Amino acid sequence: MLDTIRSYETPEGVALSLRLAGPVVRSCAWAIDMLIRAGLYLAIAIPFSFLGGLGFGLSLVLFFLIEWFYPVLFEMRQGATPGKKAMGLEVIQDNGTPVSWSASLIRNLLRAADFLPFLYAAGLVSMLLNRNFQRLGDLAAGTLVVYRSRVVERPALPDVPPVHPPMQFVSEEKRSLLEFAERAPQLTQARRIELAEILTDLTNQRGEAAVHELLAYAGWLAQGQGR
Repeated sequence: MLDTIRSYETPEGVALSLRLAGPVVRSCAWAIDMLIRAGLYLAIAIPFSFLGGLGFGLSLVLFFLIEWFYPVLFEMRQGATPGKKAMGLEVIQDNGTPVSWSASLIRNLLRAADFLPFLYAAGLVSMLLNRNFQRLGDLAAGTLVVYRSRVVERPALPDVPPVHPPMQFVSEEKRSLLEFAERAPQLTQARRIELAEILTDLTNQRGEAAVHELLAYAGWLAQGQGR
């Protein structure tokens, strides 16, 4: 129960590590969404109250749509309601893929079962008894609520005109060359030269000229060439 990291392998062979969201953070997300929905209800109820019975009926229809389709709409657009997004969460399928509309619809329609007998008691018990913190709706829809992965921005490469390398690189060599280019600005001049001169047989250069040549190769690879 203490280990909230789950590992999955996609059909393409990519390993994913997912950090599951527990009941506390999910409750905070729910509270935020509840406040937003309450604001929407007030924004609808006040002007419609001047329309008498017709306004009351229209209000009930709009309340129904908001209550049941507010989470589905946001989960399909961005994988999370505003409350979940504020808490850094998102809903996904239990195989690591984005949540489908049918799964989102099922998990949200079953909130009625999770709510029983009061205040989502059934859902809370389900999450506490399940190693993946799935409430009843999640179990039926095959979904998980996880922390969003932070997007790691890759550093910009040095501004060096790209040059076609004199040979084809394998994937590992391409990755090493790009990593060298990304780290180059943080390395000392002596260390940059030391690393670059390992490939003197390739570049036929030494010193800063070898560094410049490798950065040019990396720039060519970064443009999507040679892949």
